[in-house]
Amino acid sequence: MAETADTRTPAQIEADIKRRREVLAETLDEIGVRVHPQTIIGDAKAKVVANIDHTVGRAYVQVNRVVSEVRTQFVDEEGSLRVERVVPVALLAVGVVGLLAFSGKRRKG
Repeated sequence: MAETADTRTPAQIEADIKRRREVLAETLDEIGVRVHPQTIIGDAKAKVVANIDHTVGRAYVQVNRVVSEVRTQFVDEEGSLRVERVVPVALLAVGVVGLLAFSGKRRKG
């Protein structure tokens, strides 16, 4: 291999060495920050929070979808209640509450 002669002056070489040392020092500082336990813990917390936010967001969308589907069963396109569907459900709910109340009284008595 042919060697090329270094045509830089001693001052240029010293300046280049100084610049490279500064870059290396910055890189080492950055690595130190990245591997610091507080940084690692903070990154882990951020990932957990992001995953929770994502899961909560998906759950919110699912609940909204279900509520909308149930709402369409009991409300027509104009926003009026569908009495023919609301009354049987209300009667069923009253019956269940009545049974629970009656069975609670029987156990005590």
